[in-house]
Order: sequence, then structure tokens, then C-alpha cells
Amino acid sequence: MSKEITTREKDYAQWYNDIVLKAGLADYSAVRGCMVIKPYGFALWENMRDQLDKMFKETGHQNAYFPLFIPKSFLSKEAAHVEGFAKECAVVTHYRLMNDPDSGGIVVDPTAKLEEELIVRPTSETIIWNTYKTWIQSYRDLPLLINQWANVVRWEMRTRLFLRTTEFLWQEGHTAHATAQEAIDETIQMLNVYATFAEEWMAMPVIKGVKSENERFAGAVDTYCIEALMQDGKALQAGTSHFLGQNFAKAFDVQFTDKENKLDYVWATSWGVSTRLVGALIMAHSDDDGLILPPKIAPVQVVMIPIYKNDEQKKLIDEKVKLFMEDFKALGIKVKYDDDDNNRPGWKFAEYELKGVPVRIAIGARDLQNNVVEVARRDTKEKVSVSMDGLANTIFVLLNDIQKNIYDKAKNFRDNNIRNADTWQEFEQMLDKGGFVAAHWDGTAETENKIKELTKATIRCIPLNNKQENGKCILTKKPSKERVLFARAY
Repeated sequence: MSKEITTREKDYAQWYNDIVLKAGLADYSAVRGCMVIKPYGFALWENMRDQLDKMFKETGHQNAYFPLFIPKSFLSKEAAHVEGFAKECAVVTHYRLMNDPDSGGIVVDPTAKLEEELIVRPTSETIIWNTYKTWIQSYRDLPLLINQWANVVRWEMRTRLFLRTTEFLWQEGHTAHATAQEAIDETIQMLNVYATFAEEWMAMPVIKGVKSENERFAGAVDTYCIEALMQDGKALQAGTSHFLGQNFAKAFDVQFTDKENKLDYVWATSWGVSTRLVGALIMAHSDDDGLILPPKIAPVQVVMIPIYKNDEQKKLIDEKVKLFMEDFKALGIKVKYDDDDNNRPGWKFAEYELKGVPVRIAIGARDLQNNVVEVARRDTKEKVSVSMDGLANTIFVLLNDIQKNIYDKAKNFRDNNIRNADTWQEFEQMLDKGGFVAAHWDGTAETENKIKELTKATIRCIPLNNKQENGKCILTKKPSKERVLFARAY
């Protein structure tokens, strides 16, 4: 099956699509730009969602749900916000269909026009802040820490499965605070939650930073982000956390009475990650034979495959595997026993390699006699004979080693692909090699736009705790006090 996957070297984009489709993660939809997330892909997303949800709740957040539809007038209340999303909005104008007397088909009923058009949510700041106005009256109502798991629609012209689709799944946190510092602390706290999840669960190293004004979320005072590097040398924004200041509070008149009985506007944040993380996972770790999944978020961590010639051998293997399964589950290991006789072991080996299952165990009649099994790890493709005694504990340790190895490999790749450039010529050469280029910039939007126009590279972030260093902008030669990270990106 792996032979059906285009190699990364030949066509990286096609390699990515091949893995998504052939590993059973997603499929194309009849609706342009949308995708169908298949059970295996959704199981992967569920594992991400469940861990993130646990981390959100550990930091004091609660889940809620807000409407899919937003009155058009809400978006116009925050000027920068509407400008940022206007071109991506899907609009509902009518509420009823009718039979077409001429063609016999179905048409929109012209008499069923809405008094006010509804926007299919591209993000929920406006509908949420309109609601918060009734929830927040005094400092006793703060902080308000709400998260929502939902779908959103952004009308994309060029789409790619998981990475950029018209409709996608995500979470969006929306919090309200009594002071600016509390809101800033919340923004950075959630950025750190995302970074911890990406590195410890997805085994994907990230750089934490703040966006330039050009790349800032529409309506935000500051946007913080985590940036990851894919195997083709392009960057991918894996999560964002926004300090919104009082912009949305003022737009929707969300005020509170403080402890001194003075009236003030609340301070806000929003933060989110989406099913784009699945795409990031694929491009950060996988190879030409299929997925490579970090054990912590793999839908199946261990698959056991029997090899037998007759029913008697199968029965003996089944009895032994039943004991192993109990041991695995006692340690919290997600294990599958594939004794389906419709496919041969060789086909199963290729199938689970394609699906990125971290550990594959083959067990045959001769193995029972020798008290060993064959263990194959997906990340290195190494195969070893392992004693059946204490097998579950051995695999538990192995899964942790695989998790660490996948992270270390990705981090070494990332670190080896961060390069400094001090001249325009060096900058262009470094960009062509791929990866992050650390270079000086004069801090103006005009220069940033010109660099993007000339190279298709953007400022991915200004790293947090960035070193101060006097230099000259690579394009204008104007003074600069720090390097920023440029890259071509998804």
C-alpha cells in the first residue's frame, strides 16, 4: 500500500494528500472546499480535543455553546474585525425553499427574505460579547472563562484537507477580566497550554512568539502564536492566543462596576486551535510509507497480529493474547487485536504502517513455544524479539521512548533549519533552503509587505524573550534592535 503514496521528494503536496486519503483520515465532500472526516481521522482529532479540553478545565475554563448564526449588524460594530473577515463570510439571506413551478425543481422562496442577513460564524467574538453584556455586571462576575468547541465557516478560495477548508472544527476560548494585566496573563497562559500540548502530546516542537501588526488577528491588540516547521521547510501556525484589550467590550458596551464602585469596560482575550493540527501532525512526522503518530495521541497505540496455520494454533494464540490485552489495558495502553481472517498478515503489516500505529506485535505458534513475540516500532521500523514475560511493561517503556524519539527528531530538524541572514542576498538564499530565517526588520508594515511581495515570506513571529541585538533591516538598512523569524508558510 505504501507504494501508492507519492514520495515527499517527488511531490510534497501530493504526498500529503495521499496520506490523508489512503490512511483513512478524511475524504473530499460534495460541498466545494469542505471535507468529510473519517472515523480514524476523527478518532485522532478526538484524542487531541479530549486532552486539550482537560488542560483547559485544569486552568479554570468551562465549556459553553453559542449560535452558529450571527446577525450581520454585530460584525459591523468592531471595524477592524469586520474588515478582517468580510471577504470570508458566508451569508444567509432567506429562510425557506419552494417548488419551482417551471422546472419542477426547488428554488429559494423570494418572499422568505430575512429582515437582517445572518453570517455563518467565521469566529464568535461578536455573538459572544453581545451575550456577555448581560452576564457581566460587577467585578464579582469576573474573570469569565469560557471555551467553545464548534465548527466555523470561512469561504476559502484554495483549500487543502485539514490545512485550509471552508468549514473546519475548532475550539475558541473567550474570556473577560477586570484588568489589562489579568487579560495579558490569560493570553500568555493559554499560549503556554498550546505549546505544552504541541510538544508533549503531538511531539511537535514550536516557537512561541508575538505576531507583527500585519499578521495580527482582526480586532486584537496583540496576537501570540506557536509556530512549527514542517518537513518541506515551510512554517505552520499551530495555535493563536489574542489579547483583545477593551475593543470588543467597547463595541458591545460590556461594562462592570469595580471594587471602588467605578464603571469600566472589561478586558478580553480569545484563543483557538483547529483541525489544522491534524495536518501539522502529518507534515511534521510522517514518511513515504505513511503516518507516524506519537503514541500519546494515536487512536491505536499497539496492534497485535496473529500468525497461524490452523484453528488449533489460532486458539492457543487467542488465549495468550487475551492475557496480554488485560495487561495492556491495565496500564492504559490502547491496544487492538486484529484477528480478522479476511486479510493476510502481510497486508495488515502494511496497513498499520500506513496508519502510523506506533507498535506492531506479531505473534505466531512458534513464538508461543519460544516465549517471545516480534515487536516492530513505526518510527524507526526496527524489529526485535521480545520476551512474553512482562510484555506490557516492556511496551509501556517503548511507547515513551517512541514519543521522545519522534519529538527529538522533529526538534533537531527544526533547530538545524533556523538560519541568520544579515544581507538581502543571504536572506533570499536562506529562504530558498527552507526553514526559519532570523533577520532584522525595520518594524514597518510597508517593509513587511514589500518583503512578502518579493519573496512570499512572512514574519512568522517575534519570539518571546527575544535577544536584543542592534542591526540593520535586510531590505531598507534602517536600524533594528532585534531579529524576527521569517518563513514561507501554509
